[in-house]
Amino acid sequence: MSVLDALLVILAGVGAGTINAIVGSGSLITFPALLVLGYPAVTANVSNNIGMVAGGLTASFGYRRELAGHGRQLRRLVPVSMLGSTIGAVLLLVLPAKAFSAIVPVLILFGLLMVVFGGRIQAWARARHHDEAAGPGWQYPALLAGILIAGMYGGYFGAAQGVILMGLLSTLAHGDLQTLNGYKNVLATTANSLAAVVFIVFAREHINWWVVLWIAVGTFAGGLIGASVGRRLPAPALRAIIIAVGIAGIVKIVWFP
Repeated sequence: MSVLDALLVILAGVGAGTINAIVGSGSLITFPALLVLGYPAVTANVSNNIGMVAGGLTASFGYRRELAGHGRQLRRLVPVSMLGSTIGAVLLLVLPAKAFSAIVPVLILFGLLMVVFGGRIQAWARARHHDEAAGPGWQYPALLAGILIAGMYGGYFGAAQGVILMGLLSTLAHGDLQTLNGYKNVLATTANSLAAVVFIVFAREHINWWVVLWIAVGTFAGGLIGASVGRRLPAPALRAIIIAVGIAGIVKIVWFP
């Protein structure tokens, strides 16, 4: 890899890490950048996934105040995300890309609709279920199923995983939007980490370690930047950014694959 290519990958990583911390969808920057630089699609996807873990860790750390006191809920959700991510990573290695990527725009759109209407659905549910500690009977199983599917998607590809997770959490989990964004960072990082383990063990031939290194450097810095910015955004602004990035992701995947 040339010095110029390395710098471009680092810059893409900074942008991706920043966006991931605030919304998700950072891979819509790094993955196309790697394709433009001439890396095969599977190599770009696998190497990008591993490199993104560094940014997820810094983004999650940046939201540590919002996550304080929510360890019990995360301990319930993280294993589900881990399971889904492992399944998704295995699917990437055994299935043709079109078998799963065809439904990606639908998943993103679904996530966006939940971001838009999640507050209303939460209010409707709470009006009919007074025990919030236990949670409405249908919401928690639906949340677990959604986290599993989002984890599968994250292990398989991952771009816009954050939008999907925020849609699920906004609709089915309790908490303000910033706390839920902290959940999102932890769950997305978990998915990336488990997928990375699967790739390192079973798909080393598809890993370019220089790409991994420079993406990790960029996303590490971007995660810190994004967490600092994202934590200061009011809920309406954060929701608007989520929707804008999600729509951009759909346009990119459908019309500019």
